[in-house]
Amino acid sequence: MSCPYSGKHDPSGPALKPYGRSDITYNTYLKIEELTSLQKLQSEPPHHDEMLFIVIHQAYELWFKLILGEIKVAMDHMKKNEVLRAHHFVKRCVEVMKLLVQQIHILETMTPVEFLEFRDRLMPASGFQSSQFRELEFVAGLKDEKYLVFFDNEPKALAALKERLAAPDLRDVYFDLLRANGFKIPKNAAETERSQNPGDREPTIRALLSIYQRPDDNLPLYLLTEKLVELDEYLGLWRIHHINVVERVIGFKQGTGGSSGVSYLKSTTTKKAFPSLWEARTYLEKV
Repeated sequence: MSCPYSGKHDPSGPALKPYGRSDITYNTYLKIEELTSLQKLQSEPPHHDEMLFIVIHQAYELWFKLILGEIKVAMDHMKKNEVLRAHHFVKRCVEVMKLLVQQIHILETMTPVEFLEFRDRLMPASGFQSSQFRELEFVAGLKDEKYLVFFDNEPKALAALKERLAAPDLRDVYFDLLRANGFKIPKNAAETERSQNPGDREPTIRALLSIYQRPDDNLPLYLLTEKLVELDEYLGLWRIHHINVVERVIGFKQGTGGSSGVSYLKSTTTKKAFPSLWEARTYLEKV
């Protein structure tokens, strides 16, 4: 018999079989042929940088799909009071968001003039219409029905967004978890997170302060809580970096979807999914 590490086969021995199914390969498993056929340039003649533009945005959508799935799993663990397992999956989402913040800057390798060569071909399509990013906002608690109108012609996306609007979101489940662990979180805590008046959140903040004042007493909850803040932080950083890239590439031109462009994007930077967790820092005192 030949040595199993030699790469040589003894013809007198049993036939060697590849590990797992013999009819699957790297290319077929990952659907590489289908995947690499999805980049359809709209410019005529084809502009070189349009491929870059499409690949970056398609990659974003794949990562959004993953994040949505990981948040669901994290929420499932939170419902079962499995705090560290929930933390694990939120952490994964944060690591992906860190990548997305970096990835947006690849677009800056296009010169403004090169982007203008094919930008008009995108109209009226716009990143504003990313249904998965809207789903991500909704599941994080940033629900806003006004965005539904932009998906009237996409029944599947509209149905998914309506389902997210109606279902419990990440902050609903987080506050339920705290209540299950003895924290006197007000029943309207998730609602007051949307309030423009920070004072409305004070009862919630007071109820969770011990997580921050004595983290060792509630370490799993502290780790999860801070990871939710970090997820919120990177959602905000992605918006800010996106603004900088857009302004660098197109200045203050109107968005291809009809928005005001940079001005609209800047108006979104104050969004926070967990404002009470940010504001809790103001109430902390020396131990």
